[in-house]
Amino acid sequence: MAATRLELNLMRLLSRCEALAAERRDPEEWRLEKYVSALEDMLRELKKQSSKPAPELLNEYSRKVDFLKGLLEAEKLCSSTEKALANQFLAPGRTPTTIKERTPATKTVHLQTKARCTGKMRSELLGTVCFGVAASLLLVYRFVSCYICLASDEKQSAVELDAVLQHHQDMQEKLAEEMLSLARSLKNNTLAAQNVIKQDNQTLSHSLRMADQNFEKLKDESDRLEQHAKKSVNWLLWIMLIVVCFIFISMILFIRIFPKLK
Repeated sequence: MAATRLELNLMRLLSRCEALAAERRDPEEWRLEKYVSALEDMLRELKKQSSKPAPELLNEYSRKVDFLKGLLEAEKLCSSTEKALANQFLAPGRTPTTIKERTPATKTVHLQTKARCTGKMRSELLGTVCFGVAASLLLVYRFVSCYICLASDEKQSAVELDAVLQHHQDMQEKLAEEMLSLARSLKNNTLAAQNVIKQDNQTLSHSLRMADQNFEKLKDESDRLEQHAKKSVNWLLWIMLIVVCFIFISMILFIRIFPKLK
């Protein structure tokens, strides 16, 4: 059944929304949200029509619209961890929206969004650890400054000075241990982030490779089906020609055998 005008408009707008979702947008970008809202209205109208598409196609449209809507809601979350967790529960479309696509655009957008969230998480993690190291160095500087001030005070007793020195020495050792622990944590978190990015890249490469293989198989099957259709048409034409010739010869023989009555 041919697609209606409303379905064609829905497919065009859906393709446009997928292209916008794949781009890096400004926080003040409003077009995608308005487009998704229009998609929801068009999908409801399409379901009410008497000449609506097949149920599988309607489910695919709903799946893609829900994915875009969930993507917008995930972008409104505050932390990168919440965004990454929300993206994990999104379900992209299974089939391409247009003929030019090899893989579904929503699946590519999903993988790109996961990679961006992972990168932001790593940046925030590195920033937090570096902030802790800077704070520790600031405390050391303050303690050393306090120590210099105390040393310059000639009225301080020797006992009090030894106690202060011992206290600052203990504090410096404690800070050194904390800095070492922070450095180890930074190293472990960096390695973990690298492993996550590596796994995501492998998943993306595998998905693209499988999509290319499926496209090649589909192309081969289409060629075989086209050749089979051509063969069927040729055999039918020859059969029709034989039947026509047989009828023509039978008519001539009939006229010869039974002459016209006078």
